[in-house]
Amino acid sequence: MSTTGKAVLVTGANRGIGKALVEEALKRGAKRVYAGTRTPLVHPDERVTPVTLDVTDARHVRAAVDQVDSLDVLINNAGVFAVDDLGDPVLLDRVLAVNFHGVHNVTRAFLPKLIASGGAVATNTSVNAIAPFPLLASYAISKAAALALTQSLRSILASRGVSVHAIFSGPVDTDMGAEFDAVFTRRGGAGTGAGVKFDVAEKASPESVAHHIFEGIEKGVEDIFPDPASQNLANDWHNGSTKALERHLAAMYADFTR
Repeated sequence: MSTTGKAVLVTGANRGIGKALVEEALKRGAKRVYAGTRTPLVHPDERVTPVTLDVTDARHVRAAVDQVDSLDVLINNAGVFAVDDLGDPVLLDRVLAVNFHGVHNVTRAFLPKLIASGGAVATNTSVNAIAPFPLLASYAISKAAALALTQSLRSILASRGVSVHAIFSGPVDTDMGAEFDAVFTRRGGAGTGAGVKFDVAEKASPESVAHHIFEGIEKGVEDIFPDPASQNLANDWHNGSTKALERHLAAMYADFTR
């Protein structure tokens, strides 16, 4: 899929990765970029259409569907971040409301348009979906749920012509990640296990991450690792037993639903 001439919707488009995704879509020749934000947005490019979209508000989601004429690419980027140790169940529910239920509700609402266009949906799940950082427990749980949703939709929508992508971003130089001054990258041998060590490295820029996300979508990469930190996990993930099991279960589902 080429972005040129396509309609793209980015949630959480007011800052950080979301803002960079809007600019990257424009660079790649998108004919229309719908920028979903909770607060009003003004953009100088006439191809950008601001969309008031709090992903936890059903009225906003319905209005957004009515506002978007057609859609080729949906990028679920909106998310919230909290430092916690699961001591506050209210906080967990609040994080899940955005990072999981918001993704589910927005994706489900736009599915008819994506099926009609044979489009793509990509969700920013984070490396914490597969390796949780205990200080970000609610965040990691919500991202793991979003990953399971993404993997399920990948199988369910395959026969309907919609490609589904998971984005495994590591820490990025955004407001959300401002409390962290470094990320971890892998060193040592190619194997996994106790012998693998990690060095400190600088965070990736939102612009670089956005570039690699669109590269992955355009090339049809199911699981996108868009920054140096996450790319250290890519080979093990693509060729590991977890991905093999996902493919096996997807094939079983396809056989069952024929």
